[in-house]
Amino acid sequence: MRTTFFVTAALPPPSNQAVESGSKPNDSERTTVLQTLLRSAPLLLLLPLTLPAQSPAPKPSTTQPRTPVLVELFTSEGCSSCPPADKLLATLQKQQPVANARIIVLEEHVDYWDRTGWRDRFSSSLFAERQNLYAPRLKFDDPYTPQMVVDGTAQFLGSDPSKAIASITQAAQSPKIPLSLSQPAVDGKHISCSVSAATGSDLPRGDLYAVLVDPTASTEVKSGENGGRHLDLVSVVRSFQRVGKIQDLSKGPVSFKLTAPTDESAAHMRLVVFAQLPDQGAIRGAAETDTAPKE
Repeated sequence: MRTTFFVTAALPPPSNQAVESGSKPNDSERTTVLQTLLRSAPLLLLLPLTLPAQSPAPKPSTTQPRTPVLVELFTSEGCSSCPPADKLLATLQKQQPVANARIIVLEEHVDYWDRTGWRDRFSSSLFAERQNLYAPRLKFDDPYTPQMVVDGTAQFLGSDPSKAIASITQAAQSPKIPLSLSQPAVDGKHISCSVSAATGSDLPRGDLYAVLVDPTASTEVKSGENGGRHLDLVSVVRSFQRVGKIQDLSKGPVSFKLTAPTDESAAHMRLVVFAQLPDQGAIRGAAETDTAPKE
């Protein structure tokens, strides 16, 4: 699959016509070839424009392991620079363009844009605080949108596809704790689940977080910088909770409960759990599942 976000196909240079070894054209053949080339010159000039696109790289085998990489986007419905980043996040999630990475995305809506003419219904001071906590280690002075953070180790302008791909590719090289989730149990607005690790030895210090997201959402913005625009969003964070410590996984599964927002059905959400080193450091593992019952 080709995408204008990530693929730049270069046309191959025209190949030279070679004369078979031991064979030389006579004068009459030379004249015929020259006339043919002259008549074909306009077509040859147009040839590079009509060549078919290069075939996409073969898709990796379904058995090939993919390393989970967590991509956080700090964004706002009130920010006119954010819609391109929202689209990029959706493309990363849908197309999974890095062969050895399983990209898990979180869209976190900050609240500091709510004072500029439009109140983002998904915004929370919690996400602004989380963004600020990244500043000392990721070396940015002030929070901004759109900002993308990959695996807690790299930050950049959230609408930059080349940096996104490069950062995800690099993050996929880091070893991760193999996390797995049980099938969530839904009871009204409450969701129960547990997370476990395939290995219980040598687990680092750090925190376990559980996140409920709306898989998709859309908004008709009435005012502010995006007034009059229709916004399509993916993986919008609605609940964000610390549920334990990474070291707890050495004793077995860690159970937790979350509550869905009042305006959403608990059975139609997605659950993301990730392990993060202390002081909001690097992400050391992540897993996701739908809350809908398995058929």
